[in-house]
Amino acid sequence: MVNVTEDAGLDLSRYLRPGDRVVWGQGCAEPQALTELLVRQRHRLGGITCFVGLPAADVIRPEHTGQRTGRHTGADTGGLALESYCGTGGNARLHEAGRLAIVPVHYGALPGLLAGGQLAADAVFVQVSAPDGAGRHSLGLADDYFSAALDTARVVIAEVNDQVPFTLGARTLSAADWSACVRSSRPPAELPAAPPSAAVTAVAERVAGLVQDGATLQFGIGGLPEACLDALRGHRDLGIHSGLLNDAAMRLIEAGVATGARKTVDPGVAVGGFLGGSAALFRFADRNPAVQLRGTGYTHDPAILAAQRQLTAINAALEVDLSGQVNAEVARGRYVGSVGGASEFLRGAARSPGGVPIIALPSTAGAASGRASGGASGEGGVSRIVVRLSGPVSTPRSDVGVIVTEHGVADLRGAPVTVRYERMLAIAHPDHRAALAAELEENLMNGALA
Repeated sequence: MVNVTEDAGLDLSRYLRPGDRVVWGQGCAEPQALTELLVRQRHRLGGITCFVGLPAADVIRPEHTGQRTGRHTGADTGGLALESYCGTGGNARLHEAGRLAIVPVHYGALPGLLAGGQLAADAVFVQVSAPDGAGRHSLGLADDYFSAALDTARVVIAEVNDQVPFTLGARTLSAADWSACVRSSRPPAELPAAPPSAAVTAVAERVAGLVQDGATLQFGIGGLPEACLDALRGHRDLGIHSGLLNDAAMRLIEAGVATGARKTVDPGVAVGGFLGGSAALFRFADRNPAVQLRGTGYTHDPAILAAQRQLTAINAALEVDLSGQVNAEVARGRYVGSVGGASEFLRGAARSPGGVPIIALPSTAGAASGRASGGASGEGGVSRIVVRLSGPVSTPRSDVGVIVTEHGVADLRGAPVTVRYERMLAIAHPDHRAALAAELEENLMNGALA
């Protein structure tokens, strides 16, 4: 096995073949020493496809890619081909430049696709912690979807980073589990949350009113779910089972709010797939038995979700139509989100005794971030409650439970479509309700809605 320092570098052509697909941990778990090495050596690797997730570090940029020619970039272009399940963060720029292929897939399906499925990974880059006394390395910042491919990939290359926390719950690796490794010492990338706006804070307060003491929380990525967690500081004995663990979750645990005491699965433990936040979160999770990382096959397992006590799923959206259909992927014609795990968690919450499936969003967006087309634009900005979605249906109306904006709560569970129209209009921004009602009436008269 080759074992080198970051400065010494590693010849990736010894391990990667033309046409290979490479996958690595997303966000803070990205092995940056390896991905930077891949970028530097891309011209002599013969065309490599990379399956990338949520970006935290700006390593791969449009100029590092080549023209897509089927599955992989041709060797003559000397660039990387990129695939992802999401258009979040820097991925939106890559997609807009025509350099990122989006795979619209449920998050829970990714492990199977990458481990021998249609997106089978030939190689895995993995960032791990320094070894413990037994020579075992923690996956550190993520178990998530990529780790399933560790068992099936032809090549595993590790970055052993002594600044990565040793987290519990996730699988551990030894030097025998990889073909080569690079040793580094650098702070992992961070995923800071944006400060909440007044509208986001108002939405969060309404969401907090739906959460019962003792509930188990799932929450999505972004400033709004984080604001929702911060609004729960007055609750008691909350549990956490989520794809993501962030700084707001850490604050709830530190404050004694998220004790997990009433969880029916993994009591006393906050479970997530990856850490997405600050260095303070990484330090908090280091060897902390109250925080455990698991693979996506566990965090998104329907049976485990349904068994959780009062699972309350809190997920954001770009827009929601009057019948409850959710677009979480496209805004103003740009792919900026994903299908993600929202439907899986919403279904789990619906099956959980006392569970609450929630979609939360501000009722409007500014002109710079509004929807692709249509929709009235008044003092309140562009309405995100719409008659017809401007993008794809990321979550069908059959999976949606409760919709929350700063103007109210629309409980769509068991509600006929006509009742849904009324409840959704009531939580739209007041500046847009009349225009939405008129547009709805026109569509109904023309037979354009059912």
